[in-house]
Amino acid sequence: MALTGRTALLAALGSLPVGIWAPGWTGILAVNAPLAIACACDFALAAPVRRLRLTRSGDTSVRLGDTADVTLTITNPSRRLLRADIRDAWPPSSWQPGTEIAASRHEATVPAGERRRVTTRLSPTRRGDRHADRVTIRSYGPLRLFSRQGTHRIAWSVRVLPAFTSRKHLPSKLARLRELDGRTSVLTRGEGTEFDSLREYVPGDDTRSIDWRATARQTTVAVRTWRPERDRHILLVLDTGRTSAGRVGDAPRLDASMDAALLLASLASRAGDRVDLLAYDRRVRAVVQGRAAGETLSSIVNAMASLDAELVETDARGLTATALRTAPRSSLIVLLTTLDTAPVEEGLLPVLPQLTRRHTVVVASVADPHTAHMAASRGSTEAVYEAAAAAQAQSERSRTAEQLRRHGVTVVDATPEELAPALADAYLALKAAGRL
Repeated sequence: MALTGRTALLAALGSLPVGIWAPGWTGILAVNAPLAIACACDFALAAPVRRLRLTRSGDTSVRLGDTADVTLTITNPSRRLLRADIRDAWPPSSWQPGTEIAASRHEATVPAGERRRVTTRLSPTRRGDRHADRVTIRSYGPLRLFSRQGTHRIAWSVRVLPAFTSRKHLPSKLARLRELDGRTSVLTRGEGTEFDSLREYVPGDDTRSIDWRATARQTTVAVRTWRPERDRHILLVLDTGRTSAGRVGDAPRLDASMDAALLLASLASRAGDRVDLLAYDRRVRAVVQGRAAGETLSSIVNAMASLDAELVETDARGLTATALRTAPRSSLIVLLTTLDTAPVEEGLLPVLPQLTRRHTVVVASVADPHTAHMAASRGSTEAVYEAAAAAQAQSERSRTAEQLRRHGVTVVDATPEELAPALADAYLALKAAGRL
């Protein structure tokens, strides 16, 4: 029970001091007699808070950058009208900065024996699970002089999934995949490794695709179409070590790697390939394996939701051994990691032959666009020094990428916005060349 601001104002204006007492109070508050009577009546008419029944419903998952609505249903079993201010508390990262107060506060009027709903709109700023905290309700009397206050804990959680902003590139990559799959007339010999069908020759077709035996049996020139092999195995390996915690722009490198992995997983599953996921630094952080084609993407998205970069050095030997156990047969292993010189030369290069001996390996890394901006800086002594430092960093990165290529690794090095489509293009190029 508490006084409201309106009570304090009326008490300041009063002229007849008397005392009022309420259960649980340790003292007596001096107010005027009319106000004391009004407060007592107001308190008596305020609906009890403890007897309210609360339930939740609404969204249980949301993509980062979107909003989720969680509905709180308030049932008033008492015989008094409930006039309430409600605070629905969630962790601070459940809202964009500055929006928490407006989003978590509600007013509700619930007649006796009825129920009402209020909706809290969440706009999370981080991936992972967000759990509801307590619901605080302040019930007022008709004069709003006194209030009853209490809290309820109503369990609910919302899982914040990766944003997957690169899904906008999926239609164009699927169109290219259909070309490789022999569904359009532009497919040429060498694109794919499995014979698909015969069709009539059209100008522009590669003459190497002409099937002379079939042509001799009919009046038109017949050409073979080819399609990539299906049911290939792809293992996406996310390096969740300290280098993935570095921020590029407003987000960690890990988030850009996840976005690229989601686009590739979606594309490869549409191509009929099997996609697994492994997240590793010094131990396995997440694994998705053996899912049906229709469940692959949702399983990977859910596994990524709770992943965070760990501030430890990645154990390259442990990562390699775990990847080989996860992909025992010939596979495409896509390693989303850093191209920084020290981690690659000291960690990855010594164990790389174990992967390339049996598997096709792609290394994808997030480049910082600010480095290119610095390299182009001129106009002052400080800018020239920045340009020299950026040029040196780019040179070291290029040298590291070249070392990987000499081991037969396909390297994709691109900015966060370009990494996902570039990785998808590398996958399609490998399929077109028959290397999967």
